[in-house]
Amino acid sequence: MPNKERTHETPFFYCLYFPYALYPFPMGKIWSIKTPDQRIARRISRKTGCHPVTASVLVNRGLEQEDDIAAFLYPSISKIDTFFSLKDMDSAVVRIAEAMAKQQKILVFGDYDVDGITSASIVWWFLREAGADADIYIPHRIEEGYGLRPSHVKDMFVPGKIDLVITTDCGSGSHDAVLAANTAGIDVIITDHHDIDHLPAACAVVNPKRKDCTAGLEHLAGVGVAFYLLVCLRKHLRDAGFWDNAGENNASEPNLKSICDLVALGTIADVVPLVRENRIIAKTGMDVINASPRCGIRALIDACGISKPILDTEDLAFRIVPRLNAAGRLDHAMTAARLLDTTEADTAASLASIVNTLNAERQRIEQAMQQKISAYLAQEDELDRFKTIVLADTQWHQGVLGIVASRLAEKFFRPVVLFAINDGVAVGSARSVPGIDLFESLSRCGHLLEAYGGHAMAAGLTIKGSNFKEFRQAFDDCITNAYPESVFSPTLEIDCTLDFDRISDTLANELLMLAPFGEENPEPIFAAQNIVVRHARIVGGKHLQLTLSQTGSQTGKILPAIAFNVDPDKALPKGFEKIAYRLRWNHYNGKQKLQLLVEAMDGDLK
Repeated sequence: MPNKERTHETPFFYCLYFPYALYPFPMGKIWSIKTPDQRIARRISRKTGCHPVTASVLVNRGLEQEDDIAAFLYPSISKIDTFFSLKDMDSAVVRIAEAMAKQQKILVFGDYDVDGITSASIVWWFLREAGADADIYIPHRIEEGYGLRPSHVKDMFVPGKIDLVITTDCGSGSHDAVLAANTAGIDVIITDHHDIDHLPAACAVVNPKRKDCTAGLEHLAGVGVAFYLLVCLRKHLRDAGFWDNAGENNASEPNLKSICDLVALGTIADVVPLVRENRIIAKTGMDVINASPRCGIRALIDACGISKPILDTEDLAFRIVPRLNAAGRLDHAMTAARLLDTTEADTAASLASIVNTLNAERQRIEQAMQQKISAYLAQEDELDRFKTIVLADTQWHQGVLGIVASRLAEKFFRPVVLFAINDGVAVGSARSVPGIDLFESLSRCGHLLEAYGGHAMAAGLTIKGSNFKEFRQAFDDCITNAYPESVFSPTLEIDCTLDFDRISDTLANELLMLAPFGEENPEPIFAAQNIVVRHARIVGGKHLQLTLSQTGSQTGKILPAIAFNVDPDKALPKGFEKIAYRLRWNHYNGKQKLQLLVEAMDGDLK
């Protein structure tokens, strides 16, 4: 059954396995330079007054009409017209409103990643603002696992006299738990965004991926679905005159824009496509964060040492999100939930310090895992037998499997499954690469799995240890037979060639208008040829700081550049045949200057 309700049987399993297949060194990316229709680009540039390069990038993003371009460049929550289109939304808001009117006990049940934490947090906040009798619960990753379980009904909901459970970012596979709740007279409303085959017997299942939902909102994160629920619930309560008696209800009509920061945080953390509604939500939330960050986010910014005046999605994805996730990975996600919920600066600072320490420990554990894997890869002679990486270890920490799998998938460009073994049960996290549907591939191996769930790029699964070898072979066969060789060749997508003479402050500022960047709206990457290195040095132990010019330049423009995570023992370059780069503003000591962030270098000139 495709779900994440992991069972804990204890089959015989005694061996540490390292089966996988991959090349011993990561393959270089294939450079793919797009060729946008210059006729259309010139028309866009002429009509909007934007730089021709900006116009080319817009064409590459499929934006050619003025109305579409305006909506993309100036996103607004008011332009979302799909709030009331999700299947079962009506049933969900009616049941919640009934529970509020009767002062029934409501429990918001979330997940332990940032999408799940933010989802549960915003629903819990709304219900409290509206005067409801509501509480929040997020399960412990290691002790309880993912999702709603029958044990939660028996051990928590019934003794706690809960009347209504609202799941966020989970529940689509919780069939047994929902049946147990029904038997106990407890209603369940599921809000989720994970793949779903058949529906649990809940009083409402709000999931854009259910087969009978025609809303076209499959790209929403779990927090996006939860936000849609709150928009619809607020309107339902408003139409019913609920807010007219707000004083009597000890309630006030919640300002939903104030939680867009958390909606953006969860959306960016879950790496869903930043298009359409997600782009609007992310942009609105980033504006809220940069205008007036809540206590918890302000404390995280300080803990990270971020000093730039304006945060971007990269700051959230690579600095804020890992710290919040560390709580759920190594300890309990409620620490992160309390951090995002508190309005006390001292409390926020204390909790931020805790998650910062947990993140440092997560990095240490992750590094040790990667070193162990790398040591094995270095001595393996037959690494090209499979198209997948499948590893298991009795010593690995279950909380960091996903992030290590992500790094391996990115480095070796193939699906990765990592298992932590405990009492003969292998609990795993899987990550994929673009073009390979992980959930579908796992479903074909379903007869070997105790439980599984997720989506195309990420999944969780549990197997018996005795099925490990068979699963490894079946999973690899499935991937090998279903996908062509080309999907295993990583591609570096480049928007266009951009010579140094065409770079300007105006262009850099226009490119910022294309943000927030993320999945399906990547930050533009450009290419330039015949690059001269005027100065180079290693900084921070592994980063290459450069001063570059371009042969044939008519202006003689010289630009600073940085390339991260290079081999510090390699001889410093004199030049390159070509580079791929992002154009960035570098903020330092209250000043900003243009800088190239070098993504790839080819043809090292000695």
